[in-house]
Amino acid sequence: MPDFDANEGLARLPGAAPGGQPAPAFSYATVLRHLDVLLVVLATPAALILGAPALGCAIAAVAWLGQRLLAQLDRRWIEGTAELQARFGLNLVDAFGRIWLLAGAIVIAAVAGGRADGLAASVMIFSAYSVAFAVRLVRGRPRGQTP
Repeated sequence: MPDFDANEGLARLPGAAPGGQPAPAFSYATVLRHLDVLLVVLATPAALILGAPALGCAIAAVAWLGQRLLAQLDRRWIEGTAELQARFGLNLVDAFGRIWLLAGAIVIAAVAGGRADGLAASVMIFSAYSVAFAVRLVRGRPRGQTP
């Protein structure tokens, strides 16, 4: 009787490990990498329940989640660039552009809703940025990059 592999030719789900063992759906590294997003998603309703200005919290949450989504899209685009100098320039523009997006969100919240909304937006963005910065320090240099 000929040998055959029952798994041969089967389509695997994205993230599934070869050998029939599925990749874990939950990992602490994934939670750590997105801890700032988790903070924003959990802190926004909590802040609103505690009486924080709604407009400032909403603008800050949308701006933070938007800049994180933009970062993921930009990262893929930048990684596709072959030239090292072009990558450096694109990384610089990406970083400053996202900071200006967040600063603009704080200004918009303050102008549209008043000082309290601007303060709420700035506190929320500062908190999320602090968590993201701390996670980046803990995780260290991304793999595959030379010093």
